[in-house]
Amino acid sequence: MLKFISWNVNGLRACAGKGFGETFKQLDADFFCLQETKLQEGQIDLSFEGYDSYWDYADKKGYSGTAIFTRHKPLAVTRGLGIDEHDHEGRAVTLEMDRFFLVTVYVPNAQDELRRLDYRMTWDDALRRYLTTLDRRKPVIVCGDMNVAHKEIDLKNPKTNRRNPGFTDEERGKFGELLDAGFTDTFRHFYPDLTDVYSWWSYRFRAREKNTGWRIDYFLASDRLVPALESAAIHTEIYGSDHCPVEACFNL
Repeated sequence: MLKFISWNVNGLRACAGKGFGETFKQLDADFFCLQETKLQEGQIDLSFEGYDSYWDYADKKGYSGTAIFTRHKPLAVTRGLGIDEHDHEGRAVTLEMDRFFLVTVYVPNAQDELRRLDYRMTWDDALRRYLTTLDRRKPVIVCGDMNVAHKEIDLKNPKTNRRNPGFTDEERGKFGELLDAGFTDTFRHFYPDLTDVYSWWSYRFRAREKNTGWRIDYFLASDRLVPALESAAIHTEIYGSDHCPVEACFNL
């Protein structure tokens, strides 16, 4: 069985000062995917015995960034989506393995007043095309902060957030299109009706204490991998970021 973890660390250097190393070892994953590392090459000395790491850095300092730590040697590593317009913000790392692709992504936020919503729509379309192209070659596991709560069940206050970033009809629709293109939301596969389980809480208004959260961090898998899917989890007990780690296990 292979264990996959994904975590938006909201600044890896800050998270490293809040017990990241201990959490990494405790979760004991085969693949540990990170988003929002917020650093450049050489800005952190972080390695774990038995793991190789692969990074995608944003051109802009202190912004975005993704990485994967892996116990298993990939056949190939790709950074970005292969589209120049989208590949300067450090938002994707892909590992090609023998029997699957693993992709970690940090999907752009639509931002205040939805000023980046149009760009977000373009990015979502590009991501879907990228993943479906990979999926034609071998099954795909894609994880990360996708910056959207898909259904009303996926956030505490759906009615008051209707036109807010991460819960617009447009973003939810694009996420639905991705699932319809042949992908399964692993957490909802096991827990279709489970409420009040989230992966992100604002730092404001004591949101985490009150569990006023959003589920915006996901593991999706090619539909044909569902028979190999063993479990999915959201580690709400783990702190160190405004997000918590999410998990999926596959018998591959």
